[in-house]
Order: sequence, then structure tokens, then C-alpha cells
Amino acid sequence: MALPHRGVRRWPPILRSSIARFIGLAFLGQFLVTGGVLLYVQQASQRTVIAAEREAADELRDDLIALYRAGGSDAVRRDVAERFRASRDENVAILLADRHGKALAGNLSAWPATVPERTSWRSINLYRVGRVEPEPIGVVAQPLGDGNRLLTGVVVANSLRLAAIHEEALSIAFAVSLVLTLAMAIILGRILARQVWGIAATAQEVAVGALHHRVETDGSGDAFDRLGQSINAMLERIDSLVSQLRMMTDGLAHDLKSPVTRLMTVIEQASTRTQDEGALDALDEVRREAETLQAMLSTALLISRTEAGLGADMLRETDLGRLLADIAEIYGPLAEESGFALTVEAPEEPLLFPVHRELLSQAVANLIENALKYADAGDHILLTAAHLDARTARISVSDNGSGIAAGQHEEALRRFGRLDPARGKPGSGLGLSLVRAVARLHHGTVMLQDAGPGLCVTLELRRSG
Repeated sequence: MALPHRGVRRWPPILRSSIARFIGLAFLGQFLVTGGVLLYVQQASQRTVIAAEREAADELRDDLIALYRAGGSDAVRRDVAERFRASRDENVAILLADRHGKALAGNLSAWPATVPERTSWRSINLYRVGRVEPEPIGVVAQPLGDGNRLLTGVVVANSLRLAAIHEEALSIAFAVSLVLTLAMAIILGRILARQVWGIAATAQEVAVGALHHRVETDGSGDAFDRLGQSINAMLERIDSLVSQLRMMTDGLAHDLKSPVTRLMTVIEQASTRTQDEGALDALDEVRREAETLQAMLSTALLISRTEAGLGADMLRETDLGRLLADIAEIYGPLAEESGFALTVEAPEEPLLFPVHRELLSQAVANLIENALKYADAGDHILLTAAHLDARTARISVSDNGSGIAAGQHEEALRRFGRLDPARGKPGSGLGLSLVRAVARLHHGTVMLQDAGPGLCVTLELRRSG
């Protein structure tokens, strides 16, 4: 198992997803823009209302200061009395007080203790004369030249209620915009993910040998449509080259089978016409080589036809446990003769899966024969079958022999790959290639793993569609 590099932070899978990051960034961007706009509107409207109220208090103060300069505190007192008799200023607070804070005129009983004698603007709760509850009032204050003080203000309760309404409305608008933004980000992410998943699904099918698969395009000419068209053009070219190569190798192997067959016939006829021991030994060696060549040609043809998808229409629901038991029964005597015990592990209930019975049997047989040939010092071969999920089944053939080094696993799967040609054991290097072709026919893969000790070859088979 590959370990993460030291010092490199491993993010959770959801955070490593590009789609999730896109959704997150889109949501965060919309969140910041919407929140910023709403906050600006709320703050701007509140500042406008406060400025208007402060301007009203300042104008009232300036009017009374003008009267003071013209007629002193008595003129201010008379004007204040007149204002309240005429009920012209129902939402204002006015207080003319002496140097000790005692009220001389106005609708406040005394100078507020928390208000300095010179105040530019402050909002506090005050009791106006005749009111039973305190009211929020914005006030300004200024000392007069004769030692008296003047306080003017306006009731800001309505503006505070209006600000609260604005804040509630903006909060609701903000919450609704968050929900809509999140929904739009998720929908957009799903649209993008569907496009990417379509391309990934095609690549996965092509990777297991289904070269006829193509990316769906809609002709819109957008980036995904152009990407799909480019991938399809590449797949067309690859499919054409692979088809030509397959036709050439298939034709070559097919054409070579007839001469080899005739050669074996000639060898058999020659063996019957001579009694010379040396000649018979030489003919027998040539016959064995011809049989090996014939087997290689047959296997090469079978691999080419399997990789071409021939036989894909012959997948039938098969009990994999029963299939392995039948193979073990056939190869049991040979394994016992070679010093191996051949056992099967599979669920008791039928493990049904659509497979090409003959090709899968041939693949498992190849793995058993490989174990009998190359599992040095081993004495046990285990066949297992299991369901990974509703769409995937697993078949494994493992032994307790010397195994294959991890760095040579891919080389072992390569066609004509021989890990140790010098050891002199028979083999064509095509057995595992056929296993891989059979796995691809079943939309699956082959994995070579260390069985500790020994080698475990696993076929993961997947249902199509």
C-alpha cells in the first residue's frame, strides 16, 4: 500500500473532490457577495435614518441658540413653553437647565446624569414629562454663556423599530438567498459531475477492453461537447489500430496452425517408417516442440478472440462455487500427483453470476497449472469465490509457494512475459494473458498479490450496464 509522503497533508476524500471544491467556492463566493450587499444596504439605511434624526436635533438646538443670543435664557424659556402649548414638537425632547442640572424649561424633569453638558450625539433612554415609560431619544447638548445648559433631542423609537424591521427582512432575504445559492451550487455540481462521470465511465469501459464505447455528445459545442468529440476521435483511431493489429495476429496465428498441423502429421508418419533409436528420439523432440507451438498458436488465437469480445453474448448465470468445485474435481488427481492439496472455499448458497463458463474455466485451469509448475516448495492451492457487492464477484487462486516479486507482477501479466526463461520449465508466457483477457470479457480486472507466502491471483468480475 502506498503511504503518503511525510509532511503532505491528506485531506478527506470529499475535500479532494474537484466538484466539491467547485461547489464550495461557488457557494462561498455567492455567500460573500450576497452577505456583503445585504450588510451594506442595512448599514447604509441605518446611517441615513440616524443622520436625519441627528440633523433634526441639531436644527432644534441651533434655533434655540439663536433665540438665546437674541434674548437670553428667558427668550429660550418662552419659546420652549410656546412649543409645547402648541403641541408642535410631540417627538422632541428639550431641556433648559441651570448649572446644577435643575430644569428651567422643557419636557425633561432634570439633566440626565450620563449626558455631559457638551454632547454631539448620544442615544439614551429618558423619561419625558407625562410619560410612564422611558423612550429611546437621541440628544445633543451645549452649555450657554450664562451658565445654563441646553439639551435638544428627538425620539428615535420609530427609527429603531424600522431598523429592526429592516434587519429582520434582510436576515430573511439572506437566509433565502443562502438556500437558493446552495441549491443552485449543488444542481450545477451535479450537472458537471454527470458530464465528468459519463467520460469516466467510457474510459473505464475502454480500459477493460470495450473499445467500441464512446462518450455521449450533445452537439452544443461547449467545452464538454468538444472534449467528448476529441476523446471519441482518439478512441476511433485506437480502435482502428488495435483492430488491424488483432486481425494481423489472428490471421498470422490462424495461418500458422495448418503448417504446424501438417508438420505433426509428417512427424508421426516418419516415426512409423524408422526403427532408428536416434532418429525416433529426434522426431519425438520435434513433435513436442510442434505441440508446444500449436498450443501457443491456439492460446494466442483464443486471447485475440476473447479480447475482441467474441463470446460476450454467451455469458450465463452460473454458480461460481459449483464451477470451482467441478474444476477442483478435474485437477485434484493431477495436483495430488504433484504433491499439492487442492481445496475450494465458497458460500454454501449458490453464488450466481453471469460468466462465460468455458473461458472462465480455462482461465482458472491456467492458474492451477501455473501454481503446479512454479509454486516451488508449495503444497497447497486454494480456490475461492465470493460476492464483493451486488455487481461484483471475486475468484481467487492462491498457493503457498515462492510467489512472484511485487515488481514483476505486471511483467507476468504481459503477453509472452517469462520471468525466468533460464529455469527451463515449460510455458508459453500466455497463460496469465488469457486470464486477463477473460477478466476483461467479464468487465473485470486481474490482480497479483503476495499471499504471504505464495502468490494470489484474483479476478474481479463485474456485471455490465
